[in-house]
Amino acid sequence: MRNHPRIPLLKELPLIIWLVLLWGALWQDFSLGNLVFGAIIAFVVTNIFYLPPVDLSGRFNVLYAAGFGIRFLYKLVIASFHVLWLAAVHGPRIKNAVVAVKLRSHSDLLVTATGHALSLIPGSLVVEVDRSTSTLYLHCLGVNSQAAAEKVRDDVRATESWLIRMMGTREDLALVRAEQKDLKELREGEVSR
Repeated sequence: MRNHPRIPLLKELPLIIWLVLLWGALWQDFSLGNLVFGAIIAFVVTNIFYLPPVDLSGRFNVLYAAGFGIRFLYKLVIASFHVLWLAAVHGPRIKNAVVAVKLRSHSDLLVTATGHALSLIPGSLVVEVDRSTSTLYLHCLGVNSQAAAEKVRDDVRATESWLIRMMGTREDLALVRAEQKDLKELREGEVSR
């Protein structure tokens, strides 16, 4: 008994292809027979165990993807040394905090991608996601003041901004550009005073 709407096969195809590739990788066998069997299992799984479809924006910017990759690697290296320094200097006396960050986008894909990117960088871990408000709750090392918490929020929103530029919807992209324009005007106003 199906009590969810039928998803067109064309929209479901990327998920099925991903599951078939995952099946082949798990069995370390990419023979035709194994992949066909994996396709059958993937089709059955996607139709019995219903998940809401992931809405893709239909856009992907390769330049921002490269920039995001470089930024991610840079953050990874810097955060690794920062965690080493905190552990060596402060040891068990490190102040930690759980910081809530409300994201711009309500896309499940962008919220998930942002959360995973942040969790892969040492020193922070997503401990909760409020899907209804697109809020991430991160446990962060070395956060002992409101200014440090704001720095974490700014970094999270910058990560989300890169992901929106890379693969976000046009509406989310327009919101990021409008925020940047407002910030630029605010800075120019401060400089002229």
